[in-house]
Amino acid sequence: MDELSVLPPEGSWKRSARVRTSSLNPRYAYTNPSPSSTRAESPFRPNSLSSNTNGIQSDTPLILAPTPQRHLIESSASQRWLNTPPMSATSSRPSSPQAAFSQSSAYPTTRIRRRLSSNHTRSFSALLAAEKSEQVPVLPSLRGGLHRVSGRGLEPEETGGGRRWIRWMHKRGIKTWVVPGVIAGAALLKFAIGLGSYSGQNTPPMFGDYEAQRHWMELTIHLPMNQWYTYDLPYWGLDYPPLTAYISWLCGIVAHFINPSWVGLDNSRGIETPESKFFMRMTVIACDALVYVPALVMFAHTWQGSRSKRTQELSLLTLILQPALLLVDCGHFQYNSVMLGFTILALNFFAKGQDLIGAAFFVLSLGFKQMALYYAPAFGSYLLAKCLYLGPTKGGQLFVRLALVTASTFLLLFLPWLSTSASLSTIMQPVTRIFPFARGLFEDKVSNFWCASNVIFKWKTWASSASLVKTSTALTALGFLPAVAGLLRSGITHMTKSELRDEKDSEGKQHTPFLPLLPYALLTSSMSFFLFSFQVHEKTILLPLLPVTLLLSGAPIDSAAYSWGALVNNVAVFSMWPLLKRDGLGLQYIATLLLWNRVIGYSPFKLPVKSFVQLLSMGVYAAAILLHILESIVHPPARYPDLFPVLNVLISTPVFFLTWSWSIKCGMEVGWALGGLGNQSHSPPVLDAKEVEDVGGVTAQGTGVLIPPSNTTLSYRQAGGRTVSLGRAQSSGGSSSKATASTSPADLFEGSGSMGGGGEAD
Repeated sequence: MDELSVLPPEGSWKRSARVRTSSLNPRYAYTNPSPSSTRAESPFRPNSLSSNTNGIQSDTPLILAPTPQRHLIESSASQRWLNTPPMSATSSRPSSPQAAFSQSSAYPTTRIRRRLSSNHTRSFSALLAAEKSEQVPVLPSLRGGLHRVSGRGLEPEETGGGRRWIRWMHKRGIKTWVVPGVIAGAALLKFAIGLGSYSGQNTPPMFGDYEAQRHWMELTIHLPMNQWYTYDLPYWGLDYPPLTAYISWLCGIVAHFINPSWVGLDNSRGIETPESKFFMRMTVIACDALVYVPALVMFAHTWQGSRSKRTQELSLLTLILQPALLLVDCGHFQYNSVMLGFTILALNFFAKGQDLIGAAFFVLSLGFKQMALYYAPAFGSYLLAKCLYLGPTKGGQLFVRLALVTASTFLLLFLPWLSTSASLSTIMQPVTRIFPFARGLFEDKVSNFWCASNVIFKWKTWASSASLVKTSTALTALGFLPAVAGLLRSGITHMTKSELRDEKDSEGKQHTPFLPLLPYALLTSSMSFFLFSFQVHEKTILLPLLPVTLLLSGAPIDSAAYSWGALVNNVAVFSMWPLLKRDGLGLQYIATLLLWNRVIGYSPFKLPVKSFVQLLSMGVYAAAILLHILESIVHPPARYPDLFPVLNVLISTPVFFLTWSWSIKCGMEVGWALGGLGNQSHSPPVLDAKEVEDVGGVTAQGTGVLIPPSNTTLSYRQAGGRTVSLGRAQSSGGSSSKATASTSPADLFEGSGSMGGGGEAD
């Protein structure tokens, strides 16, 4: 028999051509797999090789190969019916090592490799679209937040635009440009907001806050210091502390050098040339870049120090794009970021244990704007509690140092008014201007207790101004009393004898166990002043927004701090809508709100409703949207011209009251977690080095707090300091496998911590 007769008929074994290569990505190589075998065609096989123009099959044979089990589960086709993570049950490897191949030099610069790796080089918007189209299982995280299942295991669900952008930057190998990109992008946004209108534009004769700030530059460079607080008071007389005057003086010198007509005494009033407006806008951005932005960067590295790099960058992005501050400073026109920047610097140095520097920065905050007094009860109570915590000897020394630093800083600020030749009236000039009790109980329609209740009970009719001052003072003190009492009680509870203190903490430069209470105390104190104090205006909401946004910046997306922080920020911007509308900042109002909520990934309308704060948010947002619609189509009656601002107050005030109550609740929970509610002092036990080694650095008794001997270095977390997170107590005892020898303040809030949160960004 002819040997050729046993061969198959010609053409039966011939198939289309195939370029044999290694499969760099099983999702492309096995697009429609079979359990037994598959056509392992290359994804980049040219169409001209598969068939000719006449439809005649090519003579190149097809290679049939079994599909590896891990490729079958990894393939996109199997995921439609296999509702399991892309992991192989029979293979120890989760997927084909395509990443190693794609990063190798097998195909260095060929067109084929560029096509294969298009998923890794596509633009940010294309990457987002591809991620949305993938049906990837999402599982809840044990540490908070949602995580998606991928071939590399559990990864955080990229719910926010900011988190996705940071992840994209890291994956592209340009992570060193994230922080510069955030700062530059924020500066560009501030400049864009400044292109719009401002307070008092084209509204003579008084104009607005813009003219007030420019006028202070004018008078500080032309008049002696003893006339700064007395010159022509009816026309925007200087009513801020001396540091504001000094900064106005420096800006005025620069303006006079560029164009003297911008700051001419008296004859420059109401000047609104494009060049002068550009200069004024740039002074805000420059002051912000010199004080506020470095404070935020330091905060991210200090309070989030043990978190991932992405979490620190996301915290910075969340804080720097806060819409309320952007609209007030860069739109309405003020310099609040300087005051808030000094406050954040004080908070950072308190966290680092450098209390003297922190006290000096807080005095600078007070010296710039008197509204920083809203934080004074919290900061003062914390420092006094630390003095109690350190014991009579070291605590007394710290108290004396703090008193000297605080008094010296105040004296330096007020030194020009304290000369020997100055009279008492000259010395009292700044004080009487800084605290204007004669202005009234509140200004405009502010969302606090007095304005909301004034709808029913007319306070100015039934009570005198003096009695209202006393009443507001009493209510304000009652409002921040829980925060003060909680801090002082914690200091007394954790007070130990000086000989039990670690030698490294001889000057009190290590963390106090009650440091987690400080952010909540700041929120309680500032919100109490906003709700109950005398002479409050709508922009004062910026002070309570600072601590609540700091709490939000690193919190997990499903935590109470995240939900309350996002709600309060949005409602605060809404409460300033009458002011922003009067300034012509409607477009900036909508744009900044949408941008910030997109960056943090906030969406309160997700169903089902899982918490009270989400239900509250849905109701508040619905009422706010309805009010905006009514305001745009319905004119208020002539009898009630302030109808819509009053409705705005009635919508916003309950949210601020609930936030104040929530801060008190969280402070009590954190205090309970730190030291219990009984009268027994939970003094940390003293163990020798062997006992420390036996228990792994933490104790299983009492509160789990351990103070090692001087020759043993443990982190604050190992010593039991990580006992609270968002007011939730962790079980005492146990060991910490992640603890290190450093004492980063972020250890206080890691995990689902109050300043941090679970669900790391990577």
